Amino acid sequence: MSLSVQSALASLPMPREWTWQVVVRPRRRTLGIEIREDGGVLFAVPSDADPEAVAEAVRSRLPRLADEVERRRRGGGEPVKELVGGASFAYLGRRHRLKVVPAGPGARVRLHQGWLELPDSGSPQLDARLIAEWYAARGRRWVATRMPSLAERTGVAPGEVTVRDLGEHWGSCEPDGSIALHWALMQLPPNLVDLVLVHELTHLKVSAHGTAFRHRMRMVLEDLEVLERRFAEAEADLWRGAV
Repeated sequence: MSLSVQSALASLPMPREWTWQVVVRPRRRTLGIEIREDGGVLFAVPSDADPEAVAEAVRSRLPRLADEVERRRRGGGEPVKELVGGASFAYLGRRHRLKVVPAGPGARVRLHQGWLELPDSGSPQLDARLIAEWYAARGRRWVATRMPSLAERTGVAPGEVTVRDLGEHWGSCEPDGSIALHWALMQLPPNLVDLVLVHELTHLKVSAHGTAFRHRMRMVLEDLEVLERRFAEAEADLWRGAV
């Protein structure tokens, strides 16, 4: 299977300087794309992957992949923040300045009078984790209100929906219908978070990234291509907790 997928991908106009490989991961249900720190690309596919569907999915992502590969080759890595007063943090597309406040009983990360308040723990790593936990908690509440309408429009009944750290992945879905989103997505405008939600919801109906998959997504998001382009432009700048 990996050989036929590899042949399908080899027919795509990928830059000659790229180093890439295909691996079969039987437990996967969908295509996974991993970009290593050196710019190498790994395509992880299920054992029953349709080579043409995989190639089509990769073709639609080539511009975004090219940007990310180039950024990794330049040593860009993931965005890093200095947790000092005035640092900018986005929540659902709106920018807020960080205000470091004294730690004390009941002190917590919160949005207050337009500022993102952070009780100073004295540890940048702990401070970053507290902010990530704040994004996750706010995200769970927001997604809980957003999901019913999107699920109805997609024609599925999802299981539990969580917002947490997913490492290199922005979203995931499981055979039991549960869906997870990366907390970092909560920095994006709502319509771009919707894009990831609809993507995962659609996987509950269609596993492969083929024509049927994109048709179902487009039934919910008429401006699918515009949203995908905006997401590709925004995702490289999403902060994922590095300090």
